[in-house]
Amino acid sequence: MDFKDYYSILGVDRKASTKDIKKAYRKLARKYHPDVNPGDSEAAAKFQDINEAHEVLVDPEKRKQYDQFGSQWQQYQRTGGRPEDFNWGDRASAQGRTYSYRTVNPEEFEELFGAGGGFSDFFKNLFGGADRKQSGSGVGGQKFYHEARPQQGGNLEHPLQVSLNEAFHGTRRVLEWQGGRKIEVKIPRGVKTGSQVRVKGQGGAGVGGGQPGDLYLAIEVLPDKRFLRDNDDLKTTVQVDLFTMLLGGKVSVPGIDRKVNLDIPPETRNGRIFRLRGMGMPKINRPDQRGDLYVTVEAALPRNLTDGEKKLVEHWKKMH
Repeated sequence: MDFKDYYSILGVDRKASTKDIKKAYRKLARKYHPDVNPGDSEAAAKFQDINEAHEVLVDPEKRKQYDQFGSQWQQYQRTGGRPEDFNWGDRASAQGRTYSYRTVNPEEFEELFGAGGGFSDFFKNLFGGADRKQSGSGVGGQKFYHEARPQQGGNLEHPLQVSLNEAFHGTRRVLEWQGGRKIEVKIPRGVKTGSQVRVKGQGGAGVGGGQPGDLYLAIEVLPDKRFLRDNDDLKTTVQVDLFTMLLGGKVSVPGIDRKVNLDIPPETRNGRIFRLRGMGMPKINRPDQRGDLYVTVEAALPRNLTDGEKKLVEHWKKMH
């Protein structure tokens, strides 16, 4: 066996204090413990070296012998330090014993993983809080178990796109969820981009008999060719012929759910905005109330004028 640098294995300086050595050991042991890395032979070997290094360096006498004699410190210990029995050959040769890991008891486990959560919380986090988990064999083959308290499952989020019409009227969707499960969800009237629709009990599974979490649908309302949405209000633009803009009249305005006739006063300027109350989107928490519809009117100029029409325009121009 090659010489093992215990200080390098634990990642500490040769002048490190016992406290620093223990701290480094606990950190590495948590990472490489076989219960955390089941079936990982490399992690098991690493854990074996960590244990060996820790056992030597936390013992003042063993550490002193190791610092003085290197890989031959155990031979020194066996011979009682008698020079005539000590092998002064290659200090890097392997004369030591073989280490193997064992599963620690609860008291040792608390020392290793800290008392802040300890034996129970470690396995709850490691195994997801199952009702009863066997942690392994302790001293004398005794079994230790962790009893988990019921925990509610985590909440989940899922994006969902709807059209402006669906947001106005409300809709239902069937989602294929975890494990091929199909669930029907109701989208209320008035949702907007950024709204969250809660579906109770469809989130992550509970732990130890706990209730499941909830599913939150993150709503995105898709753009619409007819309307621009501004919170609960809608905006649209309609073309109005030049004569109606000049002389006044009525123009049909298509709202999201019905058409209305808009009165155009004489000499209406191009780009004027009219407000139609209560023709916008329903308010999500008060669907019986609605926002407003803002209508911008744009003059539609006549095209393909005849010679006679052009003469009339010229005459009109001279009048002004």
